[in-house]
Amino acid sequence: MLFVRYENWKSFLRYYPVTSLILLLNVAVFIFLSFKGGSTNPQTLAEYGAVTNVPPYDQWWRVITAIFLHNGFSHLLSNSFGLIVFAPPLERLIGSWRYVVLYMASGIIGNVISLELYQQAANSVVAVGASGAIYGIYGAFLYIALFQRQIMDEASRKTMYTILILGLIFTFVVPGIGIWAHLGGLIAGFFIYGLMLRLTGLRGRWRRLAEAYAKALSEADHHNKTE
Repeated sequence: MLFVRYENWKSFLRYYPVTSLILLLNVAVFIFLSFKGGSTNPQTLAEYGAVTNVPPYDQWWRVITAIFLHNGFSHLLSNSFGLIVFAPPLERLIGSWRYVVLYMASGIIGNVISLELYQQAANSVVAVGASGAIYGIYGAFLYIALFQRQIMDEASRKTMYTILILGLIFTFVVPGIGIWAHLGGLIAGFFIYGLMLRLTGLRGRWRRLAEAYAKALSEADHHNKTE
């Protein structure tokens, strides 16, 4: 089962350095905002990097900074859960640099789409969160579940489908959620992973992992027979 975490915190930090750094940044920024007016204060969020259609806070660079901002502790907690449970196996499977590219690109694309739509809205919008990037992770796993079924076990596939379906239902039902950041991140993660598979040598990485896994199984079987 890919999405069950057995590691202690020390092992988690060693095996998943990028995910650990992202979690640390999210928490650090949340604490910083708490001393600067509060993470639920729209003015504070706008001043420190939220995606918004309110001048003069509608600069392009906010599609990056908004990924590390969260609107309240419950928002931070829900996204941290997604990062702790679903991000580590992807970082381990595709390697840290590919994971960074997929995570950031998915979050940025989701925010770019959102910002363009917010610019056309009549009301003021202030949007933050790592959800677009996390949905990019879901998009990558959706690709794996559909087209690389040998990599993902049946229980993990069912968990992935369930989380994705529930997440999309909440996206459309619960008010205040960035629908286009979620959908944009999901679609971006799906296609970015597919491109990485073809352009970055990821197929070779999968082959080496599969060979190492087969070798480990063979050695374990031989050890059991000689006991």
